Amino acid sequence: MTDLELYEEMARLARLGEPFALATVIAHSGSSPRKSGAKMLVRGDGTVLGSVGGGRVELESVEAALAALGDGGHRTLPFVLTEDQGFACGGSMTVFIEPQGRRTLLVMFGTGHVGRAVTALAHTCGFRVVAVDERPDCSTHALLPGADTIICAPVKDSFRQLALDRDSFAVIATPGHLHDFDAVRGCLATETGFIGLLGSRRKRETLLAILEKEGFGEEQRGRIVTPVGLDIGAQTPEEIAVSIVGQLIQLRKKP
Repeated sequence: MTDLELYEEMARLARLGEPFALATVIAHSGSSPRKSGAKMLVRGDGTVLGSVGGGRVELESVEAALAALGDGGHRTLPFVLTEDQGFACGGSMTVFIEPQGRRTLLVMFGTGHVGRAVTALAHTCGFRVVAVDERPDCSTHALLPGADTIICAPVKDSFRQLALDRDSFAVIATPGHLHDFDAVRGCLATETGFIGLLGSRRKRETLLAILEKEGFGEEQRGRIVTPVGLDIGAQTPEEIAVSIVGQLIQLRKKP
């Protein structure tokens, strides 16, 4: 296994939003089994790629990596590789553990000016962004460089490709009310943790009245946050994106 293969696996996991930890030998002396710079990737399920020395060093490094994924903290593991410490190699080595947690999923319905601005900003703020829009000319990586995934499909059909859970966020800003409301209904059918709809208070009243007629209860209707975004007087797409992503970060930071 080469370092390039390890880096490619790190990039693949990061694109998928899957958690992993990187264990790196940062110091060594004597006849330690691996030297400084040796790396091992530990996936969330405990499987590994690469090695920091095998045996007890590796076992304890994997255990520390999984613990780091659980609490998000870095760890430094010093090993004295003498017989009285349970090792036979001699020397010493230090392993540093860096956890890379799961990125919060944001599904951006609609990739107009606001959708593009939200996608770009959310990406830079550490979200894994899936952009949904049925318009091919609005669903390109050139327009959406921050999108990890682009789904070019009608809103109703897109849910077959989405895996929304209580840790997921959805922001809805499609070109039309009908598509907006389809996205709301689709999200309400999942455990999506945050459903934000761009629009006026009048639009909110219309939506809630329709949903009530359709049989959505008060608790379900209460899951919809509209208008989405913090009240900062935003006007331009970029300012609106700041207000929305700021709200998402605020929620993400909550324990």
